[in-house]
Amino acid sequence: MNTATPDDETTTAAGEGWSEDMELAPVHPSDREREDTGEERQGERLQKVLARAGVGSRRVSEDLIEAGRISVNGAQVRVQGMRVDPAVDKIAVDGVRIEIRDDRVTYAMNKPPGVITAMSDDRNRPTVGDMVGDLAKGLTHVGRLDQDTEGLLLLTNDGELAHRLAHPSYEVRKTYLAQVSGSVPRDLARRLRAGVQLDDGPVKVDAFRVVDTHAGQSVVEVVLHEGRKHIVRRLLAHVGLPVSRLTRTAIGPIELRAMRSGTIRKLSRAEVGAIEELVGL
Repeated sequence: MNTATPDDETTTAAGEGWSEDMELAPVHPSDREREDTGEERQGERLQKVLARAGVGSRRVSEDLIEAGRISVNGAQVRVQGMRVDPAVDKIAVDGVRIEIRDDRVTYAMNKPPGVITAMSDDRNRPTVGDMVGDLAKGLTHVGRLDQDTEGLLLLTNDGELAHRLAHPSYEVRKTYLAQVSGSVPRDLARRLRAGVQLDDGPVKVDAFRVVDTHAGQSVVEVVLHEGRKHIVRRLLAHVGLPVSRLTRTAIGPIELRAMRSGTIRKLSRAEVGAIEELVGL
């Protein structure tokens, strides 16, 4: 299995300029522990939590607090020494929530075609579980991609996160690129946004656009929050555009980007924070 697990800092957009040097930063006077007055919240000092999360040294974290760039549970923090509970409090840098728990992990996989979205298979077909191996304990896939569809699949050991990302009530948008046969009618985007009737009920897209057209083939992008089986293939076939290749490129704010087929990467703390915020965690 070819796995890729880049450092969190490389994918954390809000973290540009954050210090990666956690050990060599000089000691800041206010880094020293203060006596608990009894009026402070119980928990760990915010600076220490930020440092452990990879935001920067405690000195850098204090500078971010002083600049008003840190918030806890939606409220801007300017007072140094605030105490937080990493298991409960929601901490954000420049408005981007960071994941600070170490016991739960979430990965992105670029699933190849021909692989079953299952952790095991009694018919010995290749599965997502085969690709994951013993990467992390308790991992399960979030939703499904059919056997012939490739692209972004999330795996996590956070049961509540998996449930909310997959449940239709949270309306998490998924983005697909589809290669189809034939030319795309000019009014198709309007029709799909208005909704069309399939055998199992109506469906409408959140967005639709033509990416490329060449030699009787077109590539289109479809964004929708539907989760019904084969929904993209059935929808496009219904409007006269049979799909020859289908790739999921994004789930909410998480994008496939340049991940090679068959690779896996660990989501950054900011990415996990973004999807948790999306589903109300």
